[in-house]
Amino acid sequence: MRNDTLYNPKKPLEVEEVIGFLKKKWGVSYEMRIVIRGRNIFLHIMWRYQEQKSFPDDEEAFRCKTSKVVEVLNRLDQSMLVRNWLLTVKGKPKLGKALSLRLKTDDYRFSEFLI
Repeated sequence: MRNDTLYNPKKPLEVEEVIGFLKKKWGVSYEMRIVIRGRNIFLHIMWRYQEQKSFPDDEEAFRCKTSKVVEVLNRLDQSMLVRNWLLTVKGKPKLGKALSLRLKTDDYRFSEFLI
């Protein structure tokens, strides 16, 4: 993650920033997903990563999917929460166990995901 981003945590997340941070922290580009359970929205960092031989997506598809996740995070105004979590999260994703962050949302923003 670039140092200037740490001083402006409300700045929207960027795809390159997120992928770069994942590579810097864990050495690989883990898959990210938005998961809705009941009235909760989570960011999951999955155990699969783009550099795996068995990873189903090429780099373009991986970046496209990551871009969609980043767009949702930005629309939910969660850039600061996600940056802080990525800086402080312990451990790393393991086979069958994703890292999970519960996103803070209000009813208005949550309703966007029920359509």
